[in-house]
Amino acid sequence: MGTPLPRDPIADAQRNWEGHGWGNEAAPMAAVTAIMRTQQILLGRIEAVLKPFGLTFARYELLALLSFARSGALPMNKASALLQVHPTSVTNAVDRLQAAGLVVRSAHPTDGRTTLIELTSEGRTLAKSATAALNSEVFAQSGFTDQDVDQLIRILSAFRKNAGDFT
Repeated sequence: MGTPLPRDPIADAQRNWEGHGWGNEAAPMAAVTAIMRTQQILLGRIEAVLKPFGLTFARYELLALLSFARSGALPMNKASALLQVHPTSVTNAVDRLQAAGLVVRSAHPTDGRTTLIELTSEGRTLAKSATAALNSEVFAQSGFTDQDVDQLIRILSAFRKNAGDFT
């Protein structure tokens, strides 16, 4: 992260919005912009922790998802749905993870149109190690209080539900 700015540019933007007559939109704009900046900060922290493991967050998410599957395998289309990403993104992640020996593709035993993604033992080990690092270096030190976390979960879950992310 760069040198801290002398003042909050999002607060400045909110004042600019208000000064241009967009008072009703100023606070929501500031909130949305703050969420986007927070996402950038958190993703930067996560990517820094995952870099020594040779993983991006997208690839880590796929490994973690597979590690939670009872059999260690999921159909590619189900992984795409659960990760809420386009199937092309999953294909790209699987290509890279497979090249690294962390997952393998196989035909579904009963549906010839479906491809399964399965963790290798190396993939399971790496997912476990990367999760331990993320837990200690990011999630246990998120910068949010317990009360903040509870409120964020409540607020963001309600937003996502209202946006049609889930029912």
